[in-house]
Amino acid sequence: MLLLSLTVIPSAIAQAPGFDEFGYNYKAKVFVGEADGVDRILDGKVWGDPTYTYDHLVMKWSKEWDDARFHGAPWGPKAWVINEWNGQVPMGSGETWHYKIVWSGACADNQPAPGGGYCIWGQFAVVMDQGVSTSSFYCESNGGGHQFCTRAIPNGLGYVYPP
Repeated sequence: MLLLSLTVIPSAIAQAPGFDEFGYNYKAKVFVGEADGVDRILDGKVWGDPTYTYDHLVMKWSKEWDDARFHGAPWGPKAWVINEWNGQVPMGSGETWHYKIVWSGACADNQPAPGGGYCIWGQFAVVMDQGVSTSSFYCESNGGGHQFCTRAIPNGLGYVYPP
């Protein structure tokens, strides 16, 4: 199970219209493609690991995320990113996952997030983490492989955390 952050890129590339060869469309603030391209290296691996290479990935991020991540603006409560994995594809991992990640400002890694969820990357909270896997993770499961790792309330995008 991978949790992604957007790769740092030169601002000239960030403004190019359309999709690049890796799957990024920075103008539309979206990545769509095989996970192999998310690290901007088409080598049959995702950050050196072949497990998720063929999984289909959709990432979307807000203008505020884009401004802070790529253009030096301060982080704020409207900064968010979502990751939607689909490993139910030929040669895929077999897993599917959906993450919602928001800027919190009040987080410490590996701690519960204010309002629910869990903290990652210093100032960010995962407010929704759910998917399907045959692996045994630390998540609550409904017995059919569907797991809920976190369901913060609220778990929408653009809320101020803590609520």
